[in-house]
Amino acid sequence: MNKALTLAVATASLIATGAVAQEKPKLAFVVNAASDFWKLAEAGVKAAQAELPGYELQFRYPAQGTAALQNALMDDLVAAGTDAIMISSVDPKTSIDAFNRVAAQVPLFTTDSDAPDSDRIAYLGSSNTDAGVQAGEIAVAAMPDGGKCMGFVGFLGADNAVERIAGFRQAVEGSGIELVDVRGDDVDFARARSNVDDVLAADPDITCMVGFYSYNPPKIYESLQANGKLGAITVIAFDEDPVTLGAVREGSFAGTVVQDPYQWGYQGMHLMADYLEGDMSGVPENGLIIVPTKKIDKDNVDTFEAELKARING
Repeated sequence: MNKALTLAVATASLIATGAVAQEKPKLAFVVNAASDFWKLAEAGVKAAQAELPGYELQFRYPAQGTAALQNALMDDLVAAGTDAIMISSVDPKTSIDAFNRVAAQVPLFTTDSDAPDSDRIAYLGSSNTDAGVQAGEIAVAAMPDGGKCMGFVGFLGADNAVERIAGFRQAVEGSGIELVDVRGDDVDFARARSNVDDVLAADPDITCMVGFYSYNPPKIYESLQANGKLGAITVIAFDEDPVTLGAVREGSFAGTVVQDPYQWGYQGMHLMADYLEGDMSGVPENGLIIVPTKKIDKDNVDTFEAELKARING
């Protein structure tokens, strides 16, 4: 074989190899906003990638935590040839048309916040109602004499927020504990902090605070510490921000309800890969794949945090 022919064969081989690489099916995990909460889901996607070498897995954040930008990101992914998408919806109720448009082109799954009225194939994530009930149980145990609680959350209209709040109210009913109101912040961290400051200044009757999104409890902690109220107000948290876990460990927070976003990323990628390969056995008839939540308190916080670090560090 002469030199020119050898070069031509090598070039053709490289082109073919590149074409094959480009033909890997693409799976995308789209979150609702930039938050440290999603690092565990990203670690789960990374672990799945090691087991799915025939796929290209992507973990994507919208430019901002709005339904419009999130839906535009999904359109961009579809246009770029993404073969299946899993998304945590910012606002399911106003995104049905956008979700159905995407679902008509590629398999669409939801996580964290469901869009059950859309054409999504399945939801993989927590039962937010059950998580809310667990938060209420923490409150009941911590406040046997009752009290007035103020809640803080990112998106007041998102299903995950609505269901957690409803679950909390269900659990505290008849206990003397009242969830007076819930303040939204649209995932604006400065506003999340100022919401707590405003409540402390305006309502001295509040004896309990509930942070329903992962970043809310750390903002509650900052405000209480700055205002000299840390330990004087009972705090019930959600998720596993390091500040939250530290506050549980030191006794400043009564406890936190944790989800398992690592499994959302890990199981979600496998679920979509199986679906693309024609295996739909992982999709239950009701379209709900529930990953259990659990309560974390001073007794189990160290063990839980060690498990988290092991997962994130791979």
